[in-house]
Amino acid sequence: MGGHRVNIGVLTSSRADYGIYLPLLKKLKEDSFFDLNLIVFGTHLSPYHGNTVDQILDDGFEVKYQIESMQAGDSSNAVSTAMGLTSIKFAEFWGNYQNNFDIVLCLGDRYEMFAAVSAGIPYGIKFAHLHGGEKTLGAIDNVFRHSITLASSTHFVATKEYAKRVAELTESKSNTFVVGALSLDNLKNLPLLSISDFNNKFDIDLGAPTILTTFHPETIEVSKNQEYANILSETFRELSQKFQIVITLPNADTEGYKIRKAFLELPQKTNNRVICVENFGSLGYFSCMKHCSFLLGNTSSGIIEAASFQKRVINLGDRQKGRACGSNVLHIPIDKEEIKKAVSCIQNSHSCDIENPYYQGGVADKIIEVLKMRNI
Repeated sequence: MGGHRVNIGVLTSSRADYGIYLPLLKKLKEDSFFDLNLIVFGTHLSPYHGNTVDQILDDGFEVKYQIESMQAGDSSNAVSTAMGLTSIKFAEFWGNYQNNFDIVLCLGDRYEMFAAVSAGIPYGIKFAHLHGGEKTLGAIDNVFRHSITLASSTHFVATKEYAKRVAELTESKSNTFVVGALSLDNLKNLPLLSISDFNNKFDIDLGAPTILTTFHPETIEVSKNQEYANILSETFRELSQKFQIVITLPNADTEGYKIRKAFLELPQKTNNRVICVENFGSLGYFSCMKHCSFLLGNTSSGIIEAASFQKRVINLGDRQKGRACGSNVLHIPIDKEEIKKAVSCIQNSHSCDIENPYYQGGVADKIIEVLKMRNI
């Protein structure tokens, strides 16, 4: 390395991956061995999704690069066009800055992330992928995740099972490190809000029985999203008679506006017993998870983080199908009566000690140790 600092690029396209990266970003920023370069794009730069780049700046990070490429709509054509535009924008970006990075971190399975990474392949960009090897059969993200894995030279995976799948994909067992789920470091390092502090910050009283909900569109069977929106709208209206329901609105996915529109109509229809939030940020979201009664939806946080809070989860549909999960997760179809039956089951169940298959502890430190050891 000749003694110079290691230049780390970090691709972040949404509130979801940024929240996962956060413990690692803090440590990279503080470590003089590294020069941290945030490459911000996707929904971070979209007013429609809350301009979450502001959250990054508020957390004290410098945003060195911003690349706009999102489309206003979320039809199949809009998503495909956004992928193409993101690829074109990043073709220019990597051409201008390919020598600025010793390695670039990428995370997960979003189509924007796939487009950014694929554009870097002809330039020989060295990518390190987090959360590879996982499987989500109900989302087209499965294709993107495995493609990002194939484009990457280093892999930080959450479990031994996922390491095995990465080895199958890459036909190599080298450069794959089982570190656990990075987001779980947040639970140790974030000073989670009390119920009163949460109320003061967000004007939401978590002292009342509360369901925390995030439901993303199913991107394999896009045609069913209107049906799912109708089912969930009706179900939440009934559940709101017993529970306060806090909904974090979905990411930018194909036909996501149908889900979003149905949810945004619920506060008025339920006398504000249903509350819609664009973006809590990591601190707010995990604080809400800590104090809620249980989770309901189809987001990865129900699979990965909820067990560490000893929270039960009703996982809907097929979006997360194939992911390893703890005994706290109940898998059911998107059906009103099945959901109500599951809620009743959870209400009457006893608390138990839930083991989180994704937890290892000190994940950010492990990743940094590998990056230093490899002397990239």
